[in-house]
Amino acid sequence: MEFTDIIQLLSSTLRLSTPLLFACLAGLFSERAGIFDIGLEGKMLAAAFASAAVGAWAALPPIADPYPGQFSGLGLGWSAAALAVLAGILASMLLSLLHGFASITLRGNQLISGVAINFLASGVTVLVGVTLFNAGGQTPNLPDVARFKELALPLADTLRGVPILGPLYSEVISGQNLLVYVGFLTVPLTWWILFRTRFGLRLRAVGENPGAVDTAGVSVTFQRYSAVLICGILCGLAGSYLSMATAAAGFGREMSAGRGFIALAALIFAKWRPWQAFGACLLFGLLEAVGSKYQSLDIGLFTIPVQFMQALPYILTVVILAGFVGKAIPPRAGGVPYVKER
Repeated sequence: MEFTDIIQLLSSTLRLSTPLLFACLAGLFSERAGIFDIGLEGKMLAAAFASAAVGAWAALPPIADPYPGQFSGLGLGWSAAALAVLAGILASMLLSLLHGFASITLRGNQLISGVAINFLASGVTVLVGVTLFNAGGQTPNLPDVARFKELALPLADTLRGVPILGPLYSEVISGQNLLVYVGFLTVPLTWWILFRTRFGLRLRAVGENPGAVDTAGVSVTFQRYSAVLICGILCGLAGSYLSMATAAAGFGREMSAGRGFIALAALIFAKWRPWQAFGACLLFGLLEAVGSKYQSLDIGLFTIPVQFMQALPYILTVVILAGFVGKAIPPRAGGVPYVKER
């Protein structure tokens, strides 16, 4: 493998790991507060659709008298991207509130609620997509003004000629889109919130012993709803990334493609810690990048087929869940509805 191939692989790894990182940190907040959430997949899917639909509509020029099948937009230009991300976050937060209402207020089964959200998002996105755009559940391709394009960091061109470090900075670190940088900055922010703030201390305590927190005068319901809403925001960013910052440039049916479940596997692998979650998501992103770049590999007397290469992230998900779920201890009150003692 040549050095240029390594550079391309690392750059792809950063891009592919970003939606996993957002979703993994989303699950981290929720599960640290004692709310298991396997509905990350559905929230990502709903956010991806809402971002693509609103972005396509907001970026279109206004039409005075549109004919049937022709859409009149807002012509917002670059503001369309911000509006699209906001729509994705709101869609994800609505599903988070639904999950919180079922799990916290009604004290329902958290796993069943998450599964229901996945099914709901899978069906509603297709139904609304067909109704609005009549394109088999897809949205129109997003124009450039409604997408996140690559950003060149300072001195990227100047340092390009420096051996090894130059290409790493100019082609791997630089040249990513805005959401990639936001995702990486979210990791230290998550660590700081959880381990250096009073809110984070209370949130972690709610996931371990909600009764003690309630006795101390802290609202368990407030803490858990706060965690669920933060989860919705991060899942919204993950979904917006899928439809606005990748080559797809729009929404396609089931475009989350199991990334929510992979993020859950990364969360378990990381043992519910932010920095370890970052490393786990990079690992999954690397495997996906390898599967995309090398459609088949010749090893000695046999060739690894393309299907195996594409399935690498999912195979690792099964291996991690089978080998580490017994060793990774979740929050003690996770998945258990809290009933206030009278």
